[in-house]
Amino acid sequence: MADQNDDSPHIIVDSDWKEQARREKDELDRQSREEPAQAGLPGPSLVEIVQMVVIQASLGLGGFQDPNTGQVVAPNLAVAKHYIDLLELLLNKTAGNLDENEKALVEGTLHELRMAFVQVAGLGGGPEPAKK
Repeated sequence: MADQNDDSPHIIVDSDWKEQARREKDELDRQSREEPAQAGLPGPSLVEIVQMVVIQASLGLGGFQDPNTGQVVAPNLAVAKHYIDLLELLLNKTAGNLDENEKALVEGTLHELRMAFVQVAGLGGGPEPAKK
């Protein structure tokens, strides 16, 4: 039998190790969610996704000045249509999961892009996209 005054290492079983691991994991999760905001980035949002699609569709609609050449870029209606269709897909796939403001944002944006597309296409803005 070992002497109780023995200075050799003893194994101490901490029955609370799972709770400590959970707390550490929760803290890391919290920190990882806060890091983008601390890095100057907003939290992910539907608005950001819609803005990315709008930028691409707008580039396809043309009419902006190329910073390298200084010339106005001609529309590429096939590209514009692709991104408009992508936004419509997003609306359809998220049906029933958007709040009223999010739904209004996507629907309103989709309407505006479609109207711009019709206007540019009516001005002879480039080759018509292939029909599906």
